[in-house]
Amino acid sequence: MNAREIERCMDEFGTDIYRFCRKLCGDKADAEDLYQQTFLKALETEWTLDWEKNPKALFFSLAHNLWKSHRRKQARRNRIAPCRNLDEEVAAFHTEENIEESYFQKELIIEVRQIIQSLPEKFQVPLLLFYLSDCSIEQIATIIKKPPGTVKSRLFKGRNLIKKRLEGAGYER
Repeated sequence: MNAREIERCMDEFGTDIYRFCRKLCGDKADAEDLYQQTFLKALETEWTLDWEKNPKALFFSLAHNLWKSHRRKQARRNRIAPCRNLDEEVAAFHTEENIEESYFQKELIIEVRQIIQSLPEKFQVPLLLFYLSDCSIEQIATIIKKPPGTVKSRLFKGRNLIKKRLEGAGYER
């Protein structure tokens, strides 16, 4: 691909790709890195872009594969030398809001993020693509290289897993 094609892709569906990266990573800085790596990787390849065959799915697939590769690398590094982020814990003590209310709200956010992040990747990615990136089932099937029936099944099972875990944590409809 050349730079003009990449620029056109960024203009047409760059926000969707960024939103997908943001949901995959859960962190703004990591999402921005993944977004840039996705378009850089596309620029480095010798692909010819066919605008008739949904190029948006190609970029979703590229971002997903880069994210999976990065997660594997991080898992290997964490097995060797695990690290923790203390900045979030320290920031909770410097707010002027009601400390108790702030604490419960942060606990709720952390719990919801953990539920979503703890889902197996095979459920997490289709849910993110379907609900946050507005991809159709056929587009998701192309991105994750699975049949549409498998995508539907994973969406159903993923929703049920989220529901069960929220109910188990004390949340009702």
